Amino acid sequence: MRIKVINPNTTASMTAKIGAAARAVAGPGTEIIAVNPEYGPVSIEGHYDEAIAAAALLEEVRRGETDGMDGYVIACFGDPGLLAAREVASGPVLGIAEAAMHAASFLATGFSVVTTLGRTKVIAHHLAQAYGMAPFCRRIRACELEVLALEDERSDARRIITEECRRARDEDEAGAIVLGCAGMADLAKAIERDIGVPVIDGVTVAVKFVEALVACGLATSKHGDLAYPIAKTYTGLNGAFTTAGSKENVPSRG
Repeated sequence: MRIKVINPNTTASMTAKIGAAARAVAGPGTEIIAVNPEYGPVSIEGHYDEAIAAAALLEEVRRGETDGMDGYVIACFGDPGLLAAREVASGPVLGIAEAAMHAASFLATGFSVVTTLGRTKVIAHHLAQAYGMAPFCRRIRACELEVLALEDERSDARRIITEECRRARDEDEAGAIVLGCAGMADLAKAIERDIGVPVIDGVTVAVKFVEALVACGLATSKHGDLAYPIAKTYTGLNGAFTTAGSKENVPSRG
């Protein structure tokens, strides 16, 4: 089984961290291909960043179809381009926010999300509503850390995030904590040991969910809105995204 884990930002050090977390939980026989686009934002911290990053992410999914990937993980907590990626892909595509929130609901009656900047809280809130997770989500908290601070050892990020997770446990009475950034993937187990409740990293649970879906022989539905994109010409800088409109003309999975 081959799973492509896509970090939609262009920071290679974060991609390496995400890939390591994914490989640590992948089962025998599962190959993790961790990538980031060649162009786009260095970090994703708002609606604008998500919109710009989505096109390059879709290009990575299209390449994955040519390279024979069995499934995909979108390793950004905003789940940018998720439904569009499902249109392009034949195998399962999971976003880490969707996966993490559902995993948390399996483990506790309520969870809180601990994310980076306050401006991204509304994105997580909208996703919780869209995924039917609002009844489980006690609160969305921000550490006011920029995403790239997670790559800077001088930022004291682990301590700041751990303290916010502890406050979520105590003040929100959250039985589980969801980490709201793929760049926190390497912190989950250490924070869990420190605060004594499940701490969910979306990268790792998304990988396991994709593995399970593929092992069950399940693929993305191509009936209705997730059918392959209709034939259409894209112009200018987006010319590479011109679509043929049928399975026969979509890159083969090998």
